[in-house]
Amino acid sequence: MKEFKIDAQRITPRELNRTIKKAAQDNDRIIIENPNAMHYMVAGLTKPVEVVIDGSAGYFAGTMIHGARVHINGNAGWFPADNMTEGEVIIDGSAGDGVGQGIYGGTVVVRKDVGSRTGEIMKNGTIIVGGNSGFMSGIFMMGGRMIILGDISDDAGESIIRGTIYVGGEIKSLGKNAKIDELEEKERNELKKLLESYNFHLEEDKYQRFRKIVPRSARPFYGQESEEGK
Repeated sequence: MKEFKIDAQRITPRELNRTIKKAAQDNDRIIIENPNAMHYMVAGLTKPVEVVIDGSAGYFAGTMIHGARVHINGNAGWFPADNMTEGEVIIDGSAGDGVGQGIYGGTVVVRKDVGSRTGEIMKNGTIIVGGNSGFMSGIFMMGGRMIILGDISDDAGESIIRGTIYVGGEIKSLGKNAKIDELEEKERNELKKLLESYNFHLEEDKYQRFRKIVPRSARPFYGQESEEGK
């Protein structure tokens, strides 16, 4: 495995991303040292390389990536993995608002708590949160799945259109067009397999406590007559 290290201490986000993209041509693994919570790190990377951010990241870490695997050893600010189409973003700490905003595919994992509006307008893909998620998580969700191991705050699933939000803890309140359903055993088995692949090992009774938030209607903005096809 070819590895390349970048010291981000005295360079701009543009210089860093230019260096990352150049290094991705000939290396399998890129390590960013001294990231100092810089914004926009690993933006727009389209090579299937591993990128390790050795510390915390600022806003929009891993935005618009396709195929890259990004591992943040610390925390992340707002909108990590924004509009990712394919790949993986793993955050060992916590993250701010808008985790996985607008993703089309791939997997986002945050091991601790996240802020509000997790998975806003996500179209597909998977978001896993090891802790709690803030208000309006899943707002305008169009597809994919979110798995919240802890609690989810106010207005969960606000105006959800498609997709599923699995919640292992408390659901404070639901947003418009959201309802709670029970899981089938097949879903519990799928959750267990997925979570264990990311080193989340839960007691068996925890899986029994999971519930899911799904849309009440696939056409929530058209009124009752349109929803019923009249």
